[in-house]
Amino acid sequence: MKPIAAVFCLAVLTAPAAAQEADEGLSLMEEGARLFFRGLMSEMDPALEELEGMADDMLPLLRELRAEMGPAFRRLLEEVDDWSAYRAPEILPNGDIILRRKVPLTPDDEAPEAPEEGPVDL
Repeated sequence: MKPIAAVFCLAVLTAPAAAQEADEGLSLMEEGARLFFRGLMSEMDPALEELEGMADDMLPLLRELRAEMGPAFRRLLEEVDDWSAYRAPEILPNGDIILRRKVPLTPDDEAPEAPEEGPVDL
């Protein structure tokens, strides 16, 4: 239905009015377009109200997600210099998420050094 509405709008806006325009009001094309858009808006109102209600319901959840994931996401952004060097994330069967490099590191490239003593953070 969207392409039909777009074509109709384009035709109304670009084509010269064929009907005579007198002082009594709108031409038939303008009146038809006005009625069409009024009907379209009346059909869209329930969907827009439902969408607004869903947005109101999701706002607290999105704030909670931002509070919990924000710091971890910020740390991840600080650690990765160039995101274009990585492929899309993969989820392994055990649930781990990995980021693979497009071009693997060579032994000459810098690798993070492991601590020599003490506990290991995983």
